[in-house]
Amino acid sequence: MQIILLEKIRNLGDLGDEVAVKPGFGRNFLIPRGKAVRATPENKAQFEARRAELERQQQDALKRAWARGEQVAGATVQIVRKAGDEGKLFGSVGTSDIAEALVAAGFEIAKSEIQLPNGPLKEIGDHELQVSLHSEVSVTIIVSVVGES
Repeated sequence: MQIILLEKIRNLGDLGDEVAVKPGFGRNFLIPRGKAVRATPENKAQFEARRAELERQQQDALKRAWARGEQVAGATVQIVRKAGDEGKLFGSVGTSDIAEALVAAGFEIAKSEIQLPNGPLKEIGDHELQVSLHSEVSVTIIVSVVGES
């Protein structure tokens, strides 16, 4: 399926790129969320007419992401969970737990922006995590998981 990207998408392309994606990804994710349109002659013409507006929106979103990144960068949040004697948690700490702790600390973060490359946190200690605020803005935070007996 050929589509035209309406915003920059990591590992796919920039604004205005015409890329080939699997039909399900385009139909079920990109097009309904307004991130892309089908690459038809009519849509190409409409895109070229809106190109300046879309580029301006993209720049505004990037500026907002940089501003949020400056606030969040290096932030430390503490999460208390029940743990065993060896430092293993009974359960785990996931993206929703981290997002709730960051929001409670006064930061504007969505759970989809938090990246856990090794899966949920299952041990006591300090963990450095990446928060992806935009395809070009990624900051590091520290999540301190404290055990409670």
